[in-house]
Amino acid sequence: MGKLATEMLKGTLEGVVLAILAGRSAYGYEITAWLREQGFTDIAEGTIYALLVRIERHGLVDVEKVRSAKGPPRKVYSLNADGQEYLSEFWTNWDFLAERIDHLHNQINQQKQGE
Repeated sequence: MGKLATEMLKGTLEGVVLAILAGRSAYGYEITAWLREQGFTDIAEGTIYALLVRIERHGLVDVEKVRSAKGPPRKVYSLNADGQEYLSEFWTNWDFLAERIDHLHNQINQQKQGE
């Protein structure tokens, strides 16, 4: 993933992580591993952990400490009602932006073809 893609992802990563948590509860490493499996290979664990701290602080997730067979207890995150509301707003904004950007992209391509 190039620098531009990384910067674009930073602006949407919070919504992406909340969307993952809407499907199931998970801990930080699980989220990072799943994102990497989906092709987001450049995502650092530290980025996800910092984001999880932020969304916990904003009250968008519930956190449960679960015993781990290896090492200290893990914090397992699950989306709560406030997080679900935030995620709904995220998708509304995403749809609007994606539609506008796609429209702009198509217009520019049509103009180039007309030259």
